Amino acid sequence: MDVGILLVAQNWYKNKSDEDVFMDEVNMGVEAEAAGFDSVWCAEHHFNDYSMVPDNFEILAYVAGKTERVKLGIGAAILPWNDPLRVVEKSIVLDHLSQGRLILALGRGLAKMEYDTFGVPMDESRQRFNEAAEMVIRGLQTGVIEGDGPMYPQKRVALRPAPNPDRPWDDRIFAAAMSPDSIPVAADLGVRMMTFMQFDNATHGKAVNEHRELFKKAHGSYPARPLVQDFVVCHEDPEEAERLAQKYIGDYFLSVIRHYDFAGSHWRDTKGYETYQSGADMIREAGMENAAVGYVAANIHGTPDQIVEQYKKRREEFGTEFQANAAFCFAGMPIETAMDSMRLFGKEVVPRLKDL
Repeated sequence: MDVGILLVAQNWYKNKSDEDVFMDEVNMGVEAEAAGFDSVWCAEHHFNDYSMVPDNFEILAYVAGKTERVKLGIGAAILPWNDPLRVVEKSIVLDHLSQGRLILALGRGLAKMEYDTFGVPMDESRQRFNEAAEMVIRGLQTGVIEGDGPMYPQKRVALRPAPNPDRPWDDRIFAAAMSPDSIPVAADLGVRMMTFMQFDNATHGKAVNEHRELFKKAHGSYPARPLVQDFVVCHEDPEEAERLAQKYIGDYFLSVIRHYDFAGSHWRDTKGYETYQSGADMIREAGMENAAVGYVAANIHGTPDQIVEQYKKRREEFGTEFQANAAFCFAGMPIETAMDSMRLFGKEVVPRLKDL
């Protein structure tokens, strides 16, 4: 079982520059190897203090040069904002630089502000993602990219440097599947599932198993483990762990609501995102405070013993194995607190998850 961390570089600090926040986060990624983690992932976000990681390929190339064994997770490349040809080229280059350590997740993005700033119509996101994802996956597998679709017409071209044929991509490609219509797409593409914890285990477990069954129906076998991402607090004192979780995971939830406008009413009118409207309506009905409490409860936090038990319970409720991923620094948490949380998790939790 691989256990990884996620870098988000969220500047909710009152007295730290963007550069200081960014470099603290990148250096946390380097430190993760010594702390015992198996992979370092980096999101892609633009134009906002929600997450300052506009080029995760470049960030992970730096981490690759400072480490020896951790896998490097693009989590994710948002395809409607990127030329699929460039995604394939950058993936191959980073895979060569790291000697086969790259893991690639593909996503379609969710923030209207980011879509508007890029000048990409959000209504086109599903068509753009589906078209680009097939091009990217086929390009990595064959070393040739081409496309005859309306969004990304691309004449056939051989990629140089070519991908290493001795390093197959079969289990190294994920798709972010956060909505009901994304799950069958990920299954049809033949890629693993990546999901962020927002709801209770039963809700996410249903989605994970739907992907598994659709994948098996399409490809004749079950997929490799899905990646399940949490925002995590780990502390030796249970009361302090709960205090930190309510404060920082709760504040992170508020940043999610603000960045994505999850409490808004525009989702029902945005093609490909209509299912998000029910979640937005639930947030408004429950109230922001109650919704935040539920979000904190859904994400992993506590002492090492409590955290291991939470993962055990999740596995039982999912009914299947999964790959655990954790973000440790967010919502203005002091970097020292985040580093202590990550190191304790790496020392006390990671070995026990592997022993399960």
